[in-house]
Order: sequence, then C-alpha cells, then structure tokens
Amino acid sequence: MKFHPKITKKTLVIVGLMGAGKSSVGRRLAKSLSIPFADADTEIEAAAGMTVKEIFEKLGEAEFRRGERQVIARLLKNDPHVLATGGGAFMDAETRDLIKDKAISIWLKADLDLLMERVSRRDTRPLLDTENPRQVMEDLIAERHPVYGTADITVNSVDGPHEVVVEAIIESLNTYLTEHDIK
Repeated sequence: MKFHPKITKKTLVIVGLMGAGKSSVGRRLAKSLSIPFADADTEIEAAAGMTVKEIFEKLGEAEFRRGERQVIARLLKNDPHVLATGGGAFMDAETRDLIKDKAISIWLKADLDLLMERVSRRDTRPLLDTENPRQVMEDLIAERHPVYGTADITVNSVDGPHEVVVEAIIESLNTYLTEHDIK
C-alpha cells in the first residue's frame, strides 16, 4: 500500500472505547509505517508504579485522568509515533485540545456487541466492574461517541484481522493528508 509522503510527520493518536482495538491495531499500524508505538495506559502504569485498575481503586478516576493528561502531554512531545490512548482520554477537553494541536486523531469505532465480546475476555476494565457492564458500555457509547466524532478521522473496527483495520486507517490517512495542509 502506498503512503502519503506526510503520513509520519505527526503523531497518530488512536481514540475510542475500551475494546475497540486501539492497542492491537496501533501496534500493527506503527509497524506498517515503521514508526514507534506507545500505549498511554502502559506509560501511566509505569509512571505510577500501579496498574490502571489499582490507580482507579486507590486514587480514584479524577487522579487517574490527571496523570493520564500529563503522560499524554509528555508523549506528544516525542518524535512522531502511533499513540493508543485510554477510552476516556479524549473526553478530557485539555487532552483533546492538545491532541488536536499536536497530532492527527483517529477514532476507532466499534459496535456494542463487538466491544462487549472483546472486553469480556479480561477483568482489567475498572469502569465495567459492575453488575451490568453492558449498560455501562451503552451509557459510555451515548456519552462518548459525539466527542469521539470530533476526531480527524473515523475508521470502523471490525471483527476480523487487525490488518484490515490498519489498511483502512492508512487509506483514510492518505485521503485526510491529501485534503489538509499538514506542517
């Protein structure tokens, strides 16, 4: 697949709900473009010395979001790379503005059934540690989809090989970069 000449001029930030495939697809996208990959949640855990779940339990969501904002700001100062963010990162107006200023945002959109199938595989999702995780996910979709919709690019995450999604992202990036003057 051919790449637009400016495809690696800015960091590519992948946003979306938990289970959309941000980390899995992000790693493959970075490899396809021969640029580094970073996972914001992994970086947050390293900085805090705790898992995301432990941060939520011990310090609360507000403190997690503060740390997340700081880590993403630091990562956006690095050379262009692919950055997978946590599901709530783009909901923070300050973080969203920083991403809009320093990067190209890509919303990895997935439907409810696919998200539920994926997130049910692990119990590391603090927001879903509830009696009715499906209802929580439905509420998150209602709340977050309008904000995710402000991302520069939207690509559907599908059930199948991640390479299909990577190709769709590259195709969308090529179109976006042709239509926008990126410095």
